[in-house]
Amino acid sequence: MDPADEYYEYDYIVVGCGGVGSSALYRLAKNTRGKRVLGIEQFELGHDHGGSQDVSRIIRYAYHAPYCVSLAAGAYQAWAEVEEESGIQLVHKCGGLDVAERGTEGEESVRGYRVAMDSVGIKYEVLDGYQLHKKFPSFVPKATRVAVFQKDGGLVDAALANAVHIQLARKHGAETLENTIVKQISRDQDGRLRVSTSQGDFRCRKVVIAAGAWINDVTNSVGVNVPVTVTQEQVSYFGTPHMKEFSHKRFPTVVFHCGVSDVTRHVYTLPIYSNSGFKIGIDAAGKAVTAKSRTYLPDRARVQTAVDILRDNLPRSLGPELYTKTCLYTMTADREFVVDTAYRTGYPDVVICCGAGHVFKFASVMGKILANLALDQDVPYDISHWTLDRPAITDPNYQKQHVLTPKDTVTAKL
Repeated sequence: MDPADEYYEYDYIVVGCGGVGSSALYRLAKNTRGKRVLGIEQFELGHDHGGSQDVSRIIRYAYHAPYCVSLAAGAYQAWAEVEEESGIQLVHKCGGLDVAERGTEGEESVRGYRVAMDSVGIKYEVLDGYQLHKKFPSFVPKATRVAVFQKDGGLVDAALANAVHIQLARKHGAETLENTIVKQISRDQDGRLRVSTSQGDFRCRKVVIAAGAWINDVTNSVGVNVPVTVTQEQVSYFGTPHMKEFSHKRFPTVVFHCGVSDVTRHVYTLPIYSNSGFKIGIDAAGKAVTAKSRTYLPDRARVQTAVDILRDNLPRSLGPELYTKTCLYTMTADREFVVDTAYRTGYPDVVICCGAGHVFKFASVMGKILANLALDQDVPYDISHWTLDRPAITDPNYQKQHVLTPKDTVTAKL
């Protein structure tokens, strides 16, 4: 596509084509037949510079609040729609575990997840340490352990999902422009939006911004600054000799709840899928960086922490370190999403999303939500927690809490 030719006018433009952006691009193209839809990506499509990468990401109903559990139900449905249209499986339901030690903050966190699932009618199984070992013998048996197993938990093939969203978007007429930096969004005298880029200017009716760690590089021009902390996170893959035991056909995803005050907070593992490695990461444990200052170099101390955790809990999953790779989290102070428009600064036609370092499992349904907002359609989910006028966004003294904590203390059903 030549951005200098006469076809510079579009109806909808999506800035950022990662997990959420590619999904929004697909939904806009599918739901606006005959309209011109453009996705702009500053790097090549499928790049590994941001947060929408790698072969596997956890998907789960187990979450800290009922509105997220309901959103998860929508995500499963939306992923199924994408699988149906593409004929490609993206979600693998290997089951999901949430594990904690009794009498800890972690146990309170797991109890809160149960309350949230109860409120939405999601079924799960509660296990003590020995029941956990019986169900999944790979775990070291511990009497002090408690776990919740939810059968629909599993993983999403992230890289494949992004590619499928892009290809389906093109099927429905969308265009994409790679290696193109958005410099500014402004309004022309006729009311249309002008998106100025390194490849020229484009005009449209509505813009959706899903730019990850570069969010404020784009939103500042429409008068919005989203206070975020960008961190360099990492995951490690270990070449266990017991591959069959830890295959996604046999072993679930696991979240270890270590407590808000613990440096490891939440540790997550994913079974072998697409490569031969057992995957482990420590949530939100990386150093604060910027998109430009991040180094791509793994923190060896965190790799050793991961080894220690696996040795204590799943020793047979260990083997040689195959590789460790980094990614970026872009987190609001309360770790909740941003899903809103810039109407407060005179740009109701600009839709803004920040995934807060945990959105990929919801990418399929988040794309639908952003498309609905851009099309002035009703959103069938509670997005009131993710506005730009909440204290975590507007209060400069808001205390950062990068661990999602349960919103309800009601006792979970046994």
